[in-house]
Amino acid sequence: MTTAPRGPVLIDLENQDAARPAAAPAVPDMSGPQTSMQQVAALAARKPSRLGRWFWSLLVMLTGFVVSLATYDYVQTLLARSPVLGAIALGLLGVFCCVLVVIGLRELAAFARLRRLDGVHRAAVTAHAQNDLAQARAVIVRLHHLYKAREDTAWGRQRLTEQANDMLDADALLGLAETTVLVPLDAAAMREVEAAARQVATVTAIVPLALADVVTALTANLRMIRRIAEVYGGRSGTFGSWRLTRTVLTHLVATGAVAVGDDLIGSIAGGGVLSKISRRFGEGVVNGALTARVGVAAIEVCRPLPFHVTKRPSVTALVRRALTGLFGQP
Repeated sequence: MTTAPRGPVLIDLENQDAARPAAAPAVPDMSGPQTSMQQVAALAARKPSRLGRWFWSLLVMLTGFVVSLATYDYVQTLLARSPVLGAIALGLLGVFCCVLVVIGLRELAAFARLRRLDGVHRAAVTAHAQNDLAQARAVIVRLHHLYKAREDTAWGRQRLTEQANDMLDADALLGLAETTVLVPLDAAAMREVEAAARQVATVTAIVPLALADVVTALTANLRMIRRIAEVYGGRSGTFGSWRLTRTVLTHLVATGAVAVGDDLIGSIAGGGVLSKISRRFGEGVVNGALTARVGVAAIEVCRPLPFHVTKRPSVTALVRRALTGLFGQP
């Protein structure tokens, strides 16, 4: 029986970076609520395929054609049977068509308002990037036209008009517009975010019904996005609200703002108060924080000027103000 030769064991350490544990890539956590929220946002923001768009378009057109033909046959038959009842049905059908036309015009106007906000935002971003004073002044003119009927911006617009000629730099001019015209609008939008975060957190923590928190989060987020758009002058209809929601979710996916940072969780749920409360209270705080994330993204999408001089709203501060007194002092 032979034994292995005794001696030193040689280990190849040429690739020392790969051998160090600190250099190993982190293992992603795929079980947390942040990852689930990212997956939901990615699925909702994903553009439908061309085949899917054709399918739904043809289905809507076919359904509308069948309903219209059935209504026409019904009215014709009713007119032949009883002229009086047929005339009443024809009049009701005419009123219904008029209401549909009004709804369609309102939806088109809502889309136009959203496009106007988006156009001002893109022009402001370009003026910032190129430091173009002429384009910045054009943005200010469009901003005045956008809020000329808003009493809550009257003082800011007057101050902007008085000091605009003294600004010889595009960044300074747009910064002045931020600090004068948009300050009351930002405050109103942040109050909407705080209210939605408070509602979602309260229902999640108190209501024990299954899926109650999901339904509440969905409705609260949709209502919050619509109200933020109304605050900044982009009041939208039914279809406009869905388009705006899709834009907000796309912005969340593009900027990676869905993930709740360690500082947020540490500042809210890492204290000694929530650690002594039940699991549902912790879930309520996390859901409220995620709602605040969506609200901040909606503010960034709906705001006519990008955040440059004014500081972007902090999710931690929004949640802290929303939940103060609800679960104790966060």
